[in-house]
Amino acid sequence: MLETRPATAADAALITAHRKAMFMAMGRDRESILDAMSRNFEPWVTRMIIEGKYAGWITSDAGRPVASAGLLILDWPPHALDPGGEYRGYLLNVFVEPEYRGKHLAHGLVDLCMAEARRRRLRVVALHTSEAGRPVYESFGFRPTSEMFYVDAE
Repeated sequence: MLETRPATAADAALITAHRKAMFMAMGRDRESILDAMSRNFEPWVTRMIIEGKYAGWITSDAGRPVASAGLLILDWPPHALDPGGEYRGYLLNVFVEPEYRGKHLAHGLVDLCMAEARRRRLRVVALHTSEAGRPVYESFGFRPTSEMFYVDAE
């Protein structure tokens, strides 16, 4: 039986493992980079959960975690999309174990994240998606933007 519950700081290792698996599923398979990310991410997500800046959910099947997702609360300046807001949401770490995909688990987790965004009166929520995830987010009204990235190559 599937059950979904809020994530706690005690779930940081699981959230980290799901994050690593998510990137691997998207073709990011350089183990050394993903291991470095994981070492740094676990203490960070623990801190964010404790500070109330990361709200996450975990779906389990008979006690086995099979899916998870999170909503990060970011300080953000007032913007044309939200002239009175000081915060923005960022949806991240949406992951479903391969054998559980196609069962609408991601949709249910995103729905919980969006409900939390509404509860916190966040008018803007952003995310980055894989092609496989795009239909889920579009069903909630997400749309592409003109965002660009610069990454300093050390």
